[in-house]
Amino acid sequence: MATDTSGPSVPPASGGTRVAVAALARYGYAPVMLLGVNGTGLLLISSGAPKAWLPVLLGGAVCLSFAVERLIPYRDGWNEDHHDTRRDVAHALVNEAVVLAGLAVVPVLSALTPWTGIWPTAWPFVLQALLAVLVADLGITLVHYASHKVGALWRLHAVHHSVKRFYGLNGLMKHPLHQTLETAAGFTPLLLAGLPADVATAAALATGVQLLMQHSNADYRVGPLVHVLALNEGHRFHHLKWAGVGDVNFGLFTLLWDRLLGTHSYDAARRFTSDDLGMAAKPRYPTAYLAQIAEPFRASGACHAAPEGDEARPAAVPRR
Repeated sequence: MATDTSGPSVPPASGGTRVAVAALARYGYAPVMLLGVNGTGLLLISSGAPKAWLPVLLGGAVCLSFAVERLIPYRDGWNEDHHDTRRDVAHALVNEAVVLAGLAVVPVLSALTPWTGIWPTAWPFVLQALLAVLVADLGITLVHYASHKVGALWRLHAVHHSVKRFYGLNGLMKHPLHQTLETAAGFTPLLLAGLPADVATAAALATGVQLLMQHSNADYRVGPLVHVLALNEGHRFHHLKWAGVGDVNFGLFTLLWDRLLGTHSYDAARRFTSDDLGMAAKPRYPTAYLAQIAEPFRASGACHAAPEGDEARPAAVPRR
């Protein structure tokens, strides 16, 4: 595979309409996804609409994400198939099925809980959803952090770090067991607190939207919120392939817990290529779907303290 040296597309100065559309996408994409898609979901859920709308709404968000990636790509080359699209679709379908199955059992688990819980059901629905997202973010962040420290967890998490391009489907490019562990860590405390099924559905939708945005190849902007929200501009640092250098920015929704853990890292001048991604210690990680599912249980799936090749390790990225 050729080295990716392409940069972000710049619309020609003579194409005033294209420039305007690109600017609209660059600054409007995040509000549409975070407020528009999630807001529509909150309205539908609170109105009692059939749950069948959920995959339709999320599918629309996926289509929008891919369209914006092509309109304002961070790297043109990351929009091209790296012999990984079919594999990533398989990961996405399996992991989305896991999420939907989890939502289906939420009412059952709630009914089996022998107490009423402490969930603030009197709060407005939107505040309940925000609270669920913040609590889930903590549990998911801690498991993510531990997955970079504990060998058994890293075996599972390494699947996600084998990517060589950064685009929307990467968010669900995970081993299903690791996805289950993260989901359990994020939502079990909520269920024990008496989380209503409708709030769980809203949080699940927000998770899907966030994963799309966090791994998007779209060169969008959020201004000062880049230091608060766990979006793609900061999450690229997490996918730097060198051990220690990429052990930063673990949060799914926010950077709050990273700041408390001392793992927040950002440098506005830093640019990324495919040569920066993956795992320096495992440059020949399996690329086929079934091979990736099996790799954590093979001897070759263990951590390595040093690179297999002669990959030069860069200086640590500034933390601030």
